[in-house]
Amino acid sequence: MEEYLHEANQKARSKMRLNKKILVSITGKKEKDWKSKLREIEKHKIKKIALFLEMFSKSQTEKLYRALLKSSIKKIPLVHIKNETSREELKFLEKKFKTKCFTIHESSFNYLSKWDGFYKKIFLEMNKDNKISSKVDVSKIGGFCIDLSHFKAEEDIWSKEFEYIIKREKIHRYFKCNHLNGYNSRTKNDMHTITSLKQFSYLKTLPKFVFGKYIALETFNSIEEQLKFKEHVIRLLKKK
Repeated sequence: MEEYLHEANQKARSKMRLNKKILVSITGKKEKDWKSKLREIEKHKIKKIALFLEMFSKSQTEKLYRALLKSSIKKIPLVHIKNETSREELKFLEKKFKTKCFTIHESSFNYLSKWDGFYKKIFLEMNKDNKISSKVDVSKIGGFCIDLSHFKAEEDIWSKEFEYIIKREKIHRYFKCNHLNGYNSRTKNDMHTITSLKQFSYLKTLPKFVFGKYIALETFNSIEEQLKFKEHVIRLLKKK
């Protein structure tokens, strides 16, 4: 009986940890995308999310910031920024929403100097093109944002990006955050609109070291659907 209770407590704690780690996200391209997700977030009284700014125009980003300030959201631990994002925006997000991780692409190393003072809070999402710019140097920033489906695709072809990551797997502080989307094992491509829970099955094959403190769902699906994905992913990862 005591052994059974111990195992049950361990499972409960594991689920609680994963529930805190995995974040639903505001994603999209147009005003209707962030507005609809924000309405759902208010409906569910969600206080902690992730935010993907990459596809929103500057005018949409400004509107979104104003809406966030009026929302129920208190924390945005992870924000995927774009090369146009200013240092003032980083300061705003850190102050108002306690952002811990700003995630970037390889091309962002061309703009790194304008984010002076934030280097250790910036995390690199590797591209998926089997080449790495000479300007990329993860030691200059906080570490990696491992896009989990990219990592799976890179592993399948043993790409240059995959080698760059696994050579540093022992540097645990580098692996703080993730982007999470689906994976098509037939085409070896990531999927940002999920049509089946099976598209998350690849997570069971990934090494433990790639999973960070914050795991942000990067899908265009509604918040309602993202909450279902989150529950499914928790069930998958509990077994790891």
